[in-house]
Amino acid sequence: MITNTGAYRNKRIVLIWSGVLSLLLLSQLQAQAQVHPPRPVSVYYNPSLGLRFGAIFLSTTGGTLTILPDDSRSSTGGVVQAGLGYAYGAANFEIQANPGTIISILNGPDATLYGSGGGSMSLHIGSSYPVSPFITTATPPSYTTVKIGGILTVGSPVANPVGSYSGSFMVTFMQE
Repeated sequence: MITNTGAYRNKRIVLIWSGVLSLLLLSQLQAQAQVHPPRPVSVYYNPSLGLRFGAIFLSTTGGTLTILPDDSRSSTGGVVQAGLGYAYGAANFEIQANPGTIISILNGPDATLYGSGGGSMSLHIGSSYPVSPFITTATPPSYTTVKIGGILTVGSPVANPVGSYSGSFMVTFMQE
């Protein structure tokens, strides 16, 4: 009687190894839950934390006044920064979105600010922090704060008489 136990044992070893290999491959696969559906971006704005340029003095020529996203300011030309207790700083926006959402900021056109005593100034929307595009990290109900600066072009004292200047500007937050 001839038995072929060696061939049977080899088949059995191959089956065991293929079973072990299958288990190893399956153990490398990770179970993943469904990704959160995109959440519409919510943007909150507090007017008291709007773009504020503070007080200035003008010489005979105009110039510019710049507010950066870090709330610092600088001036050029005949624009002289004055304290006088008037606040200055970047506009603050609060963004709520799922963590990992990519947000881009699209600045609107230049805006015009009108003075209480006449005159007007041009406002160019500046850079932002975080820099656009950015990825949200806060989990709602927390929010990601975005600060946006601007550049104010000021004319001569005749074109821009003393007074309060106000206006509005537009920015668009786009969820990608």
